[in-house]
Amino acid sequence: MHRSRREELDHVDSTGMEMLGAALLAGPANVIMQLAVPAVGYGVYESKVESGNLFKNPTKRTRTTLTYLAVAAMGGPQLRRKYRQAVNRSHAHVRSDENSPVKYNAFDPSLQLWVAACLYRGWEDVQRLYGDPRRITEEAYRQGAVMGTTLQMPPELWPATRADFEDYWNTTVDDLEIDDTIREYLMRIVRMEFAHPMVRRLGGWYSEAMTIGFLPAPFRAKMRIEQKPWQRRFFETHNAVARIVLRGCPKPVRQFPLNAFLLDVRWRLRTGRPLV
Repeated sequence: MHRSRREELDHVDSTGMEMLGAALLAGPANVIMQLAVPAVGYGVYESKVESGNLFKNPTKRTRTTLTYLAVAAMGGPQLRRKYRQAVNRSHAHVRSDENSPVKYNAFDPSLQLWVAACLYRGWEDVQRLYGDPRRITEEAYRQGAVMGTTLQMPPELWPATRADFEDYWNTTVDDLEIDDTIREYLMRIVRMEFAHPMVRRLGGWYSEAMTIGFLPAPFRAKMRIEQKPWQRRFFETHNAVARIVLRGCPKPVRQFPLNAFLLDVRWRLRTGRPLV
């Protein structure tokens, strides 16, 4: 029996994309990059799905995002298929209306391509800083398509080679314009306003330094953010120490807590609990 095209995508091998728990540190910057495209930014800003709102449900929003990363890169065919179905139910409510300043639809393949591109680019950055840069190969790049095909992105949209990806990335970034509404929304993420006031007071400076550090220079410029000298020194020192520590850790430790999120979603599937 022949498998459908979607079933073939579910069986894409992603074993070359080792996911590191350090991806959490780069997470806020990656979200900003994703939302810098107006249709993605307004799709999140105006979303009526309150359960997925970072500022109303930060714990759940973080869990579902990190679970998606774990499922896409480390889950099997059935898990990808089930998680896609769960995400699709939420995405069905994310579409623009007559009052939206830009048109958007969460099922738009071009928008899913951009989000997948940001996730893949984040994977590369984390590998360079904390993992093994030798993992960044053409084969790993091709496997990176699962960041989009685990949802509804057609595989043919994924640029054929890493060089093609770079062209797509640079062209998209060059054309980006972030308006004041989305910029202020993103700055609230930089300032960690979604967190409990006590957490924000204690860890806000750390989150801001790491977020700005991971944010590529073109995005900082479009956001009108400047990295302070102390933030740059802290970011570089932090990464030097973390790189030594992480490279000496066994694989399960390097992958924590993403491997824990993967266990959680499998438990949810077994017990009939909501995946998203």
